[in-house]
Amino acid sequence: MKFSLCMIVKNEEKNLPRCLESVKGVFDEIVIADTGSTDRTKIVAHAFTDKIYDFPWCDDFAAARNFSFSKATGDYIAWLDADDVLDDKNRAAFIRLKNSLSFDTDVVMMKYTSAFHSDGSPAFYYYRERLVKRMAHFSWYGFVHEVIVPKGNILYSDITVFHLPDSHKRTSSDRNLALYETKLSSGFLLNARETYYYARELYDHGKYDLCARRLEAFLEMPDSWYADKIGACILLYRIYAANDPRRAKQFLCTALGFERVTPQVLCLLGDDCKRGGFINQAVFWYKAALACPQEYRKDGFVDPDFEVYYPALSLCVCYDGLGDYQTAAYYNSLAGNVHPSSPEVEYNKKYFDSLALSENKTNQDKEKTDHSDKNAEKES
Repeated sequence: MKFSLCMIVKNEEKNLPRCLESVKGVFDEIVIADTGSTDRTKIVAHAFTDKIYDFPWCDDFAAARNFSFSKATGDYIAWLDADDVLDDKNRAAFIRLKNSLSFDTDVVMMKYTSAFHSDGSPAFYYYRERLVKRMAHFSWYGFVHEVIVPKGNILYSDITVFHLPDSHKRTSSDRNLALYETKLSSGFLLNARETYYYARELYDHGKYDLCARRLEAFLEMPDSWYADKIGACILLYRIYAANDPRRAKQFLCTALGFERVTPQVLCLLGDDCKRGGFINQAVFWYKAALACPQEYRKDGFVDPDFEVYYPALSLCVCYDGLGDYQTAAYYNSLAGNVHPSSPEVEYNKKYFDSLALSENKTNQDKEKTDHSDKNAEKES
């Protein structure tokens, strides 16, 4: 089978070589749709492919991606952004998939990691529709934050694409907000998904009042996706937490009623209880986060720290406050299994070591006192 890679680019002369070098040997065809570069992007692209097309920009990312897909001739089509890369491990895994993929597969979902810890481990990822069968005639939807709706025989793969944007990220966010506002000013009606992502852009720009109104309207839309609803509830919690904590908590409770629960929601409920001094209730929610089923990973945004590290560290704090230092130290150790070099874990370890030393000294002093008392009794 033949595999095509389709990309849309603009002024990506710095990122494009890194991206295309990282996928050498994976694809049989590379299609580049340039949406108006004024730098050396097309010259750089020519070192990797001769299938380079101009696409007049029309404020519609889905239109550009559909154009690039229309030029592909492979049995399967993949997509990447210019600031995406495959490392050697995932490149090899992609080649193995290419050689073993059954033709009855319509869509391959792959992890998309966009944030990292200092040790390189993923801090944030989600699954994207990375590879689709051309003859299934998939299309992109959404003039910004575009998406393909997966359908048919869907395969979930552990192959990971890494998103490594440079300093123009904020410019991209400004651009996205401007696209939404231009559409709205023309009378365009946003669907549920567009409403949610418009609200996220508003949140990123500090426009919290308008963001909250849009998110609350989104939650009433019948065709909204549960993972986006959970995201909306979390944003609303953050918006209202300082000035209206009761209303804020109501949105977390609302998030518990959707198809699946995420550990982040459970941790936020734990945080809310802990701040209010309800430590035993906080313990309940943090333990629920540790036990949360992981099916949610396939549908929504994943911050792995909310699965073990954060609730374990929070339980350490709770049990310390309850005076149960042994259990507190256990949960600190559990958090340390995830991030061994965490400053918080190291600080807590030293704290518990100091408590143990203090307890040992107290016991030794008590033994000396008891021994002295016994000697005094004998002498009398």
